[in-house]
Amino acid sequence: MYASRDDTIVAVATPPGRGGVGIVRLSGARAMEIAAAMLRSPRPDFAGLKPYRLHRGQILDADDIPVDDGLVVAMPGPGSFTGEDVAEFQCHGAPAVLRAVVVSALSRGARQAEPGEFTYRAFANGRLDLTQAEAVAELISAPTRAGAALAAGKLSGALGERLRALRQRLADLRAGVCLAVDFPEEDVECLSPADFTAGVAAAGREVRAFLDAAERARCWREGALVVMAGRVNAGKSSLMNALLGRERAIVCELPGTTRDYIEEGLDLDGLPVRLVDTAGLRDSYDVAEMAGMERCRELMDRADLVLLMVDRSWPLDHEDRDLAWTLEPGRTLVVLNKSDLTDAGAGDWFARAGFSCVEISARTGRGLDALARTIRERVVGREAEPGPDELAPNLRQAESLRRALAELDALAVDITDSVPYDLLGVRLETACSHLADITGEVTSADVLSDIFSRFCIGK
Repeated sequence: MYASRDDTIVAVATPPGRGGVGIVRLSGARAMEIAAAMLRSPRPDFAGLKPYRLHRGQILDADDIPVDDGLVVAMPGPGSFTGEDVAEFQCHGAPAVLRAVVVSALSRGARQAEPGEFTYRAFANGRLDLTQAEAVAELISAPTRAGAALAAGKLSGALGERLRALRQRLADLRAGVCLAVDFPEEDVECLSPADFTAGVAAAGREVRAFLDAAERARCWREGALVVMAGRVNAGKSSLMNALLGRERAIVCELPGTTRDYIEEGLDLDGLPVRLVDTAGLRDSYDVAEMAGMERCRELMDRADLVLLMVDRSWPLDHEDRDLAWTLEPGRTLVVLNKSDLTDAGAGDWFARAGFSCVEISARTGRGLDALARTIRERVVGREAEPGPDELAPNLRQAESLRRALAELDALAVDITDSVPYDLLGVRLETACSHLADITGEVTSADVLSDIFSRFCIGK
């Protein structure tokens, strides 16, 4: 997966580009030795790097020429982030300076770190379990405060602890099953069918609670997909520009201006939204326009919420009604645009058909605040944004939980059907394996490689 855990690795730990401060991180057995060789202290009594103390001095390049005046701190293992000796240079954040510091470390025996290698070493050295390691990446990429809170809750290790406790309860059930299998003729106290069924049911409820939390948190963590659809010239592009506060989509009176979809991120009071402007739906024989409309329909099928744009100043025609009948009212919000013009009564038809409606004017801005509030409520309800106490598994973790739940559900049926205890033990062992996959206790090398390859270099 990585070249060698015996190497001392180095990388820039701050984002690309210019900044007031840039950090270069080393980790490994020679980290403090290399860092000390790169620092020229102005103190005549300087006797080497002391743990957890900032040392100021000239930072030397590969030719021992000062490249910056900065700080270095040494953090010995096993108490460091990676569990190894770690040293960090705090330099001025010029790309040229940071490159020179990295090259200087490379010339002294370090190796360029690969994506996620620092966090992988923390995992491999037992400083983090896999749920915490994934939480590091989730925290770095969190689009909003709520997403950061969800990641912080898992970074504490609480999710891993809950899953290990659940796995231990399943292991205890399996021990009772094994006792019945190994000593069928002995007078030993075995797990009764009633207690067995109750234990499996309790485990299943806990797994379902985790999966419910994952679904509740999905939009907060990944962003809700909100797709704007409707006939041409209904005002979709104007609404996107109004919500974003800038000219992102081309607005033109000529029908069919938008041929493909345009996606932009939007923060609705802490809720990340992926807002998509799609091609207008109408009868057309233009190949490019037809392809755009097909993509629009695919996006509507996947959307958390569809904004059906309707020009309320014009009477409804068959295209509006035909499109409405293809949509689910519970997943659709009708946006009656051009509320500054004469009302032709379109809203009455949609209300009778069971759709919720909001009136706006994308041109004047009227009703946009109410629309934003309604979008947020339709996607996540009136609940407050999640905090660090909400333990919400990510997509990979939820998939392993679903597999564990499938085994537990099948196990409950097997108990009722009086399946032999040795086969019941296999179900429990498989469920335990799926839970251990989440925390990294039995995760395959391919899965680990996939997880850590998504990290940025330097973390």
